[in-house]
Amino acid sequence: MTRESESGLPIEPVYGPDALEGWDPADKLGEPGRYPFTRGVYPSMYTGRPWTMRQYAGFGTASESNARYKQLIANGTMGLSVAFDLPTQMGHDSDAPIAHGEVGKVGVAIDSIDDMRVLFDGIPLDKVSTSMTINAPAALLLLLYQLVGEEQGVPAGRLTGTIQNDVLKEYIARGTYIFPPKPSLRLIADIFAYCKAEIPKWNTISISGYHMAEAGASPAQEIAFTLADGIEYVRTAVAAGMDVDDFAPRLSFFFVSRTTILEEVAKFRAARRIWARVMREEFGATDPKSLMLRFHTQTAGVQLTAQQPEVNLVRVAVQGLAAVLGGTQSLHTNSFDEAIALPTDKSARLALRTQQVLAYETDVTATVDPFAGSYVVEKLTDDVEAAAVELMAKVEELGGAVPAIEHGFQKGEIERNAYRIALETDAGERVVVGVNRFKLDEEEPYEPLRVDPAIEAQQAARLGALRAARDQGAVDAALAALQKAASGSDNVLYPMKDALRARATVGEVCNALREVWGTYVPTDAF
Repeated sequence: MTRESESGLPIEPVYGPDALEGWDPADKLGEPGRYPFTRGVYPSMYTGRPWTMRQYAGFGTASESNARYKQLIANGTMGLSVAFDLPTQMGHDSDAPIAHGEVGKVGVAIDSIDDMRVLFDGIPLDKVSTSMTINAPAALLLLLYQLVGEEQGVPAGRLTGTIQNDVLKEYIARGTYIFPPKPSLRLIADIFAYCKAEIPKWNTISISGYHMAEAGASPAQEIAFTLADGIEYVRTAVAAGMDVDDFAPRLSFFFVSRTTILEEVAKFRAARRIWARVMREEFGATDPKSLMLRFHTQTAGVQLTAQQPEVNLVRVAVQGLAAVLGGTQSLHTNSFDEAIALPTDKSARLALRTQQVLAYETDVTATVDPFAGSYVVEKLTDDVEAAAVELMAKVEELGGAVPAIEHGFQKGEIERNAYRIALETDAGERVVVGVNRFKLDEEEPYEPLRVDPAIEAQQAARLGALRAARDQGAVDAALAALQKAASGSDNVLYPMKDALRARATVGEVCNALREVWGTYVPTDAF
């Protein structure tokens, strides 16, 4: 009996050679580390060393998050991944009325260079790779990181990491935008140019499908809309006068990994193949690194359940395995209690140990691309690729990612898929263990980690002390210079850095830009 994949594609009970009739391995596969990169972006993949093991963490105050980072490093984490609270993500200070009740809740509160200094106290920035999940105010957090590195004596050329910096997906699926699309894209182009000149090893954007998947996107929708956003960013940078091979090697992507192993492996392979073809054929990229789709993966938080949370340990292990078999460059494994609250120290450690078991106790790192030539995976790869390309063509028909966003196309497609999944789950056609099958009469008690609500008052007090001690004249002058650059065509990151160095706050810098660029208001189509 034929089943359907998450993308609605048929999965047959048995596959044989006829599934790949007329299929050319040289065209579809190639060699690992070579165009079209179906088999992975590096020739040796994990046979030389495993993927980077990142753990996404951040809560409460900078000092609390600093302690968690040091624990993760001690437990063997190879890269840090910073979660910011909602006020920081939306460019508001902790003492702003709109921030009330949200300070430190879903990530760490960063209001100024003082907080960033505490966040990385005792952590050598020339020895860690740091990913920051920040979008609309990404430039600010990157510059604060650079300033702290300078204080540590670390040259900017030695800083390594990634800012997510993907604002287009905010309009589609997440909502933590600040400025309208046009100035947001201008800011991203300024970041590309700044990092090329000042922080050359930094990955300037992580084009994200993860949040689309969390909103209900299918695997085919996830890669289609993510790659369409990537195309828009490349077009923006090229239109700003940059050579594609000057910035494309620093682009990276961020995808989800679900429990459906076969389709997830196919999805990752299809995404690499599509991106390599687009970069070569549309943009004329010649540097092989420009053609490589390098990506970070996070296991699927949306598939975790508050019911029987220990079962999430199994889900996360399966999802992590799918990411590794699909050729991810770095991986965050969710903690089993994340459907309930922020992870505890123990659950975060167990999530990391899951990756370490995959890397050091299984044999999946012994060979490159274990599924190459599999009838089912190669057929699914072709099917997911075709479905994604069809969706990307519809985006192009609407004029590209931004006009399609303004039409509500991507959001509408994702919402329809989310509704389909909800109906199937409610009807029991889609099994969720512990939710609609294999339920317990009574759930076992569990004590989650809680964030102290007093943090909001503590942050407000820190901000009051900062404003009283700084040179307000220097801050005002720096913010005026920033607004002048934002009104013209100069790169805004240079005056922005001066303002942050003078101890302007994140909210003050974003407000200065709001006065020039305005704020985004969703259209009726949304």
